[in-house]
Amino acid sequence: MSSTPHRPAGGRHHVVIIGAGFGGLFAAKRFKDENVSVTIVDRTNHHLFQPLLYQVATGILSEGEIAPAIRQILADQDNVRVVKGEVRNVDLKAQTVTADLGGKDAVLEFDSLIMAAGAGQSYFGNEQFAEFAPGMKSVDDALEIRARLTGAFERAEITEDPAERERLLTFVVVGAGPTGVELAGQLAEMSHRTLRDEFREIDTENTRILLVDGGSQVLAPFGKRLGRKAARRLEDLGVEIVLNSLVTDVNKQGVRFKNMKTGEETFVPSYAKIWSAGVAASPLGKHVAEQAGVEVDRAGRVPVNDDLTLGEYRNVFIIGDMMSKDRLPGVAQVAMQGGQYAAKTIIDEATNGTSPEARAPFSYFDKGSMAIVSRFSAVVKMNKAEVSGFVGWVMWLILHLLYMVGFRNRAVAAFSWGLNSVSRRRWQLVATRQQLHARNALRKLREMEDKEGIRSIEVRDNLRFGEGRDTRAISD
Repeated sequence: MSSTPHRPAGGRHHVVIIGAGFGGLFAAKRFKDENVSVTIVDRTNHHLFQPLLYQVATGILSEGEIAPAIRQILADQDNVRVVKGEVRNVDLKAQTVTADLGGKDAVLEFDSLIMAAGAGQSYFGNEQFAEFAPGMKSVDDALEIRARLTGAFERAEITEDPAERERLLTFVVVGAGPTGVELAGQLAEMSHRTLRDEFREIDTENTRILLVDGGSQVLAPFGKRLGRKAARRLEDLGVEIVLNSLVTDVNKQGVRFKNMKTGEETFVPSYAKIWSAGVAASPLGKHVAEQAGVEVDRAGRVPVNDDLTLGEYRNVFIIGDMMSKDRLPGVAQVAMQGGQYAAKTIIDEATNGTSPEARAPFSYFDKGSMAIVSRFSAVVKMNKAEVSGFVGWVMWLILHLLYMVGFRNRAVAAFSWGLNSVSRRRWQLVATRQQLHARNALRKLREMEDKEGIRSIEVRDNLRFGEGRDTRAISD
């Protein structure tokens, strides 16, 4: 570990941003040409347009189109430095952040800190489900799911066992929020449109797709009317919607769920299972909340002041999925507006000497919510206005193009969406065995290393905050 914390030369106000998602990236871009130094820390080298991950998983877009490199995005901002590494410690009193890349530490001293580390998948205490039902929170997740989906069809093509073929062609999506609805819709289109006539021994139109949720409707935040419209469209596509049902077990063979009204349990044999039922804020939130004497909520989100700061630490901002304030939803707009607000507040203090007491409170402008159900069909809720069908689909396309980073990515995505609307082909269905097996292989390797008290570079580079880095390192 470095003994002397680093800060940029020049003596300017130093801002450290943890996370290069929507909140962190929009904060960093707001500092352009300002008299501050910025260091942005992220465990990956890319900014992820997370709402479009399901399109990578189902072969519409490539990962590069939704995950441009952070350094390229910020290349023209001379006052911004990028550090790739997993944050291992935040010391609020010492005003330092320690980031690790494969066992090599960087200790950064800050004057202001913006925490935008986002959220991960929540299995509601059943973490063992993750082995068989990956979530949809990273590029790795999307590529693994793509490999599982395409692998199911390939295995079904060669099996001679009718029961096994039925299991392989049964897909279960857990969670009927926007991600689950979008994924189920695209799975139906893949099966009934894209892959039609591509196999010789199976009929992909016989695929069974289940969307399971513990609530009483799909897309609950959108209201009953839009929820019903989305459900009807999914059912038209052949999706089976199972509501008021909690998943009680996920294993290699399938999924078991319990009807909360009748108590009846059902087991559905399935090869490919996908989890989109809940989120949990980064554990970094609890880490800093404990230092500030603040208690996080059940999802690990940190209650913040009106200026998005943490307790008495008026130089520490919590934004996006990590924060809890006024029941704001965990959507990109909240993160973007929070990042811009935090950056503007820091600029006012660093350049104009504005005191924390003079800060205007954060005010969120709700631009609405959107979810695409299928080709030519989406639902949009903007305050009291509700739009669905083709018009909603066009609105969804325009808004998502607007918030994609980079002209090339917008152009390629627009072309891909246009091509997909007129052709049943998808050109991003490449899958590899490494994509399919890497996550669980690393998990097994970690379990073996835990017993030996060692850490290989492969495991160390994939450990998240709080996941047992402190064992003997072996050669890189």
